[in-house]
Parts: sequence; C-alpha cells; structure tokens
Amino acid sequence: MKKVVVGLSGGVDSSVAALLLKEQGYEVIGLFMKNWHDDSVTISKECPWLDDSNDALIVAEKLGIPFQTVDLSGPYKERIVEYMFREYQQGRTPNPDVLCNREIKFDLFLKMALQLGADYVATGHYCQRDSVTDSTGEVHYRLLAGADPNKDQSYFLCQLSQEQLSRAMFPIGHLTKPEVREIAAKHGLATAGKKDSQGLCFIGKVRLPEFLQQQLKPREGEIVEVPASAPVYQEPVPDFETRADALAYHARKHNYAPSDGKVVGRHQGAHYFTIGQRKGLDVGGTPEPLFVIQTDVKENIIYTGQGKSHPGLYRKALFIQDAELHWVRPDLALEPDGTLEVMARIRYRQELQPATLYKYEGGIYIDFETPQSAITEGQFAAWYLGEELIGSGVIS
Repeated sequence: MKKVVVGLSGGVDSSVAALLLKEQGYEVIGLFMKNWHDDSVTISKECPWLDDSNDALIVAEKLGIPFQTVDLSGPYKERIVEYMFREYQQGRTPNPDVLCNREIKFDLFLKMALQLGADYVATGHYCQRDSVTDSTGEVHYRLLAGADPNKDQSYFLCQLSQEQLSRAMFPIGHLTKPEVREIAAKHGLATAGKKDSQGLCFIGKVRLPEFLQQQLKPREGEIVEVPASAPVYQEPVPDFETRADALAYHARKHNYAPSDGKVVGRHQGAHYFTIGQRKGLDVGGTPEPLFVIQTDVKENIIYTGQGKSHPGLYRKALFIQDAELHWVRPDLALEPDGTLEVMARIRYRQELQPATLYKYEGGIYIDFETPQSAITEGQFAAWYLGEELIGSGVIS
C-alpha cells in the first residue's frame, strides 16, 4: 500500500484531499505545519494557526488517520519572511506563497514525509499533475491547471521541479470548489463550511503594512503625481536595428524624476508600496483615484498617476534573468535565439495573456500581445502551453 503524507492546513481543501486519498486506498498521514511563533515579529494579533491546527486534528480523527504537528517556523522565517523583508527593502514585491511551495511544502516538508516512509506528499491545491513519456523512454511530469477556472492555483506551484512534481499529489484538482464543499458536508467534515484563508501560506492573516513596519522603519517622503500627458510618455517609439533592442525598450522600467510631476502628499516609506497599489496613499481631491506607477526607494519617492488607464502603469514586455529563470519542463527550455508562443500571467488572479518568449544570452523576454498593467519587479511571471504550466521566473 502506497503511503501519502497530506499537508492538513485546517481548511476544507486539504481535508477533502485526505478523505479522497483514503477512499482510494492509500495509507494517509496528516501533518500540520506550524510556520510561525516568533513574538519579535508579530503576524497579527489573532492566532489563527491554533484554530487551524485544532480543525486539522478534528478532521484527522474523523478520518481515522494519524496526525501530528511539525514545527517549521525556523526555516520559514529564514527562507520566506526574511526574504520578504529584503525584497521590500529593495523596492521589489515578492510572492511568499510561491516561495513557500518551493522552499517549505515541497522541500522541507517533502523531505520530512520521505523520512516517514511516504511515497508522496499531497496538498489541497486546485491544480493537476500527470506525466508523458518521450521517444527515449524518459518520463516528464506535467503541472496542469485546476479544473475550476475560478480556483486554478497552478501559478503558486510555478517553481516546482521535476523531482518535486514526481512526489506530488493534488487530489482535488479535478473538482470545483462547490464540489469540494459538498463532499466535505456529505462526510460530516468539520471544515465543510469554513471560509478560505486569505493569509500567508500556513500562517494566516497578515496586515502587511504593520508587518513590514516591524523590520523596515518608517521614513517620510514625497508622493509625486505624474500627469498622463507628461512628455515622458509622448516620445515616439524609435526605429530599432534588432529585435533585441526593441524588446529591451518595451521591457524598460519607467524612470521618473520629481520634475515630471507635482508633489501631492507625503508617505511613510517607499518600501511599503508596490506598483499598481491604490490603497494607503491617503491623497484625495483627484478626479480619478491615484495608483502607484513607480517607487524609488533610494530617493524615497512614490510616483503616482490618475486612473487605471494611466500610461505609467503599462509595459508591453518584461525581462527575466537567467539566474531567476525556471523551467518546470526542462525538456521544453528555449535555446539561445529560440522563441515560443505561450499564454502567460504576472499575478495569480490575472487571466492568461497571449505572449511570445524570446531567449537571449543573459535571460528571456516575455513580449505580450497587449501592454500589461503593473508589471512588478520581484513578482513571478509564469507561462503555459495549453493547460500546462511549463516555466516561470522572477521579473527583473
């Protein structure tokens, strides 16, 4: 009998994942990951992990499977939280959930499961996995979108390797969220009606500004509003000698100076803000809401523009350095000067966008069919062929 360790989070998704695996005849073990107990950096005044751990225990007892809590708070602080602080300090916007899957769930947690004699680890992610065998007999594992288009979470797993995928199971990936809740209710699971967690992976609710202020000290600076008619936007697109020059131009970051606009307010630290952000600026009196279009952490200036259609929010291309480039399917990796038409996204909830990958020495360009809003340094871009996520990387 194959043994599977399920990451029981105390939510309905992982509860049903464990239930389905048991029904399929696997030997199932439930483990709850405790990822935080550092009082020097408070996540929030609530303590959700205790409630979640208790809910996970109740589900395990209902299913009649072994259960224990494992403390991964030390590695989580080192690999995820400290990374978050470093990225925000540099004016970049990290995605801790993607990192948690790569560094915690499918690395440390997976190794722990293997030490327990498990063949696989399973989570409640809405995604799917299968495999294909090539002409040489080599097996390639595929990461596929979840069947529920409203819940597809393949993006959060965009950094997984072939080795990690070979040990991964996603038992609810073929189901919709309503179907999962229906199964949970039918079997009397305590988590059937529990609300989805909106917090950090296996930690819970985080008030990000308060969280960041505990390590990144406030530093007052200016908020500059740049008009959509500013000369910086009116330059004609030059003629380029090479495609690489054109891509570099369209992937370039907008580079503003205080003289491009006017001071409209004050802020407590440019490193607390991210491109596309609207909340927290506390500047009123404009016909349309202000959005952050650039942060300058060195000079501590936030540049803003009015409305979602402000040209400063948009770029047509982005660049990912080789060091930050990851192929879930290494056999599909582009060779230098290679191109590939894909569907791509730059954030979890974004609809997939038509784009072309161009591989050059030093990295890869993603050239979108239409300009994209709020392309943000530090975030992950992921690209797909059909339903399969084949690669990803950190936006430069």
